[in-house]
Amino acid sequence: MKLLLFTLPFAFALLLASSFASGAVVEHTFNIGNFTVSRLCNNQVITAVNGSLPGPTINVEEGDTLVVHAINNSPYNITLHWHGIFQLLSAWADGPESVTQCPIRPGGRYTYRFNITGQEGEWWNANVVDVENNATETGLGPVDSDAYTINGLPGDSYSCSQNQTYKLKVKQGKTYLLRIINAALNEQHFFMIANHTFTVVAMDASYTEPYNTQVIVLAPGQTVDALITTNQTLASYYMVFTPYHSNPNVTINGNITRGLVVYDNATTASSPVMPNLPAQTDTSTAHKFYSNITGLAHGPHWVPVPRHVDEHMFVTFGIGLDHCNETGPNACGGLNFRLSANMNNESFVLPKGLSMMEAFYRNVSGVYTRDFPSNPPFVFNYTDPALETNGTDIAFAPKSTKVKSLKFNSTVQVVLQNTAILAVENHPIHLHSFNFHVLAQGFGNYDAKVDESKFNLDNPQIRNTVAVPVGGWAVIRFQANNPGMWLVHCHLETHLPWGLAMAFEVENGPQPWVLPPPPADLPQC
Repeated sequence: MKLLLFTLPFAFALLLASSFASGAVVEHTFNIGNFTVSRLCNNQVITAVNGSLPGPTINVEEGDTLVVHAINNSPYNITLHWHGIFQLLSAWADGPESVTQCPIRPGGRYTYRFNITGQEGEWWNANVVDVENNATETGLGPVDSDAYTINGLPGDSYSCSQNQTYKLKVKQGKTYLLRIINAALNEQHFFMIANHTFTVVAMDASYTEPYNTQVIVLAPGQTVDALITTNQTLASYYMVFTPYHSNPNVTINGNITRGLVVYDNATTASSPVMPNLPAQTDTSTAHKFYSNITGLAHGPHWVPVPRHVDEHMFVTFGIGLDHCNETGPNACGGLNFRLSANMNNESFVLPKGLSMMEAFYRNVSGVYTRDFPSNPPFVFNYTDPALETNGTDIAFAPKSTKVKSLKFNSTVQVVLQNTAILAVENHPIHLHSFNFHVLAQGFGNYDAKVDESKFNLDNPQIRNTVAVPVGGWAVIRFQANNPGMWLVHCHLETHLPWGLAMAFEVENGPQPWVLPPPPADLPQC
């Protein structure tokens, strides 16, 4: 069986090479800098790791210690956030700017350390930093990307990209393990290979019961491990990513990107076979995939669902508005408001001058407050479709930097409730530092009297990013056993700077469960 990965610009792949403990120290240096690549008939300067597109693959085994020396040779502030199969040896290595560390400044360096425990991207014909800065300045969303990529290649569905198509060469009668990573910034995606069926065996680096499907769905930041058996006739078959567009009223890049699965000795006379793709608005197919997979109970690294809950939270979230107090020709796109987002009617703002983690460690006040509400400030019909056009009276939320403080080792259950204010979408919510059990998910307003009976307490899927259904809800449960400051946010990139985030402050436990001192090379703000 062969393992293959799909990755993207400014990304790298982490391979768990074996299920047997090794105990070796694996050390890598990441030189982060700018270089020029040619895509879509344009030369574009991008920021990447070690001058490669896609980025490097790291081979490690379970039980290894991974040490990554990050050297910032780019002109931009840089942080690295890590998803997957490792445990932080230091809470200071999680990565999000202003939360667990200040950014690595140009010319600076920082070392990340992990224990190993068990992509497809987007392309702009523009400098992505300029794209982000323009969105921040106007208060509107960023311009749509020009293409999607598979392992950094747009594929032959784009003009001027016929010779930039990812090709996977396979032998007939073999089984291949694909590690599929959605590293797009703003779109969820369906993934298919014509005439082939996937067997999903892991999601977000946690084992699942084998699940057979012809279509895989991934939100940004999510990963899926799936087996395919090359049991078709000798030919070429398209692998295709097409966006899952949960709200047709929200503008996205609606293009697809294609790669090729090419059988050895296949004839080149016929055109590659295309899969029968779902409609980009096919929420039922997306929900079936997201909700039907279960965890591999009693398998390797299985964690049973904690049955006693110490903290119950009900968190609403969605898009909103903020009053525009800026001046200038591009301020807020000429409007008197700018787009915003919130959780429980609090629109999160990253602090300046000191990271939240360092403020927690040093007991510095004024960086954040500990009064993030456990429930929304008022109750309404959260998923009323009329809110998309008539919800402006409740769309404004105050800006704040609020956290929810948790006792060490407490069990937390969170109802994540989507709202329809201004735009109802499927939002992928990512929790840093912890995996969580997804107990249930559904559409409409969560009703504990009805929906608690749907909880899967035996073998729910374990994830670190849950795609909360469009106009719906999801219930997650986790154990707060890692002291520190941990961000919770929507993994649609445009929504985080708007404020669709909050943070958990997990208090220290008994030794050795205490936040250690910051490392000597921790970047300073």
